Amino acid sequence: MSDSDSNFSYSLDELKDISTKVLALAKAAGASAAEADVSLGVGQNVSVRLGETETIEYNRDKGMSVTVYFGQQRGNASTSDLSPQALYDTVAAACNIAKYTAKDTFCGLADSALMAKDFPDLDLDHPWNLSVDQAIELAKECEAAARAVDTRINNSEGASVSTSQGIFAYANSHGFVGGYPSTRHGISCSVIAEEGESMQRDYWYSSARSSQDLDSPVMIGHKAGERTVRRLGSRPIKTAQVPVLFEAPLASGLISNLISAISGGSLYRKSSFLLDSLGKQVMSSNISIYEEPHLKRGLASSIFDNEGVATHARDLVKDGVLQGYMLSSYSARKLGMTTTGNAGGNHNLIISHGSEDFNGLLKMMGTGLLVTELLGHGLNMVTGDYSRGAAGFWVENGVIAYPVEEITIAGNLKDMLKQIVAVGSDVLVQGSKQTGSILIERMTVAAG
Repeated sequence: MSDSDSNFSYSLDELKDISTKVLALAKAAGASAAEADVSLGVGQNVSVRLGETETIEYNRDKGMSVTVYFGQQRGNASTSDLSPQALYDTVAAACNIAKYTAKDTFCGLADSALMAKDFPDLDLDHPWNLSVDQAIELAKECEAAARAVDTRINNSEGASVSTSQGIFAYANSHGFVGGYPSTRHGISCSVIAEEGESMQRDYWYSSARSSQDLDSPVMIGHKAGERTVRRLGSRPIKTAQVPVLFEAPLASGLISNLISAISGGSLYRKSSFLLDSLGKQVMSSNISIYEEPHLKRGLASSIFDNEGVATHARDLVKDGVLQGYMLSSYSARKLGMTTTGNAGGNHNLIISHGSEDFNGLLKMMGTGLLVTELLGHGLNMVTGDYSRGAAGFWVENGVIAYPVEEITIAGNLKDMLKQIVAVGSDVLVQGSKQTGSILIERMTVAAG
């Protein structure tokens, strides 16, 4: 039994056993195929504000979800009760739902030949046995470091320390059964600074599979404090067409927009500005994106996707040319293609970068806008038109001149992706996309 197993009321083997029993119930009820997912999760989150403990939260979740197929009719049901009777009732409910659904020729399990057969250890399970008192001390340390940056930091939204563990098993009627434990931990801090009429807030955080890979609480707090103070005295700017540099934490959002546009659901609904773009130039020729699902300790690593399909490393974009879409078996069938093992989303995306660090990108930009915060959701996925409220810094001659706010940046994402001048070496690992800051040749910047 692993460290993770010991924190749960069921072991991984027991979860696998439950998932296969659920399949047997579905078969006995007449289903032609079925798939089941059983999961457990535990977590702890503490937050402090102004040096005082504010919240202590625990969560303990369990659940089973089953999808049954009667030919081309599909039904799904779930429960948080893993008792034999509850499992039986949930399967019966799913079967009942399937009888009333319309036939869908594209539904069904993924192809049996695509199921994962090898299960390497991706080093995703690192329980952090942190007591509440220890977590509170770390959060206080983090917030104190932020507040100590400058006397103008006179308020706080607090600091938090979270730790979570999960374990799951997935099985389907191809005979596939797989599962594993994983962990995710985080530390974050957000503070407020005031000077005259100007009041600003900013934050910083760190997230990792292992607590050893987290930035120190003092470093996170210090960075949150610095980021907040530097925004004091922000002002609007005049309308102009200028280069725009998206700071690394925001740059991953541009990559997320690209992923949405090449995902199966957007493609088969024809609600994407990148329809029929396979094999075509979608980004600047100096950009490549590599998907690496088997990255050790990766925040989006997985041996198989939500359908049991084996994941594989691949070039998603090479020299700006799109090499593949993001497909589940359902969206792949709708498009007359094969699943890419992305049921459930993308795995670790590694964006190529040049040798220039953040300051190097500022120099490369010369005069323009550095964006450090985006507001609203101004992207039309059909046309690619992009317009967001923003805040950041005006840059002159490669040097930050002053903070700016209440501005809007606009362009078309199709053009923006092709106008990426460079990606910085300041790569940030906070989620499923690993990218440095992204410099775009030209966008319209206007007073908000």
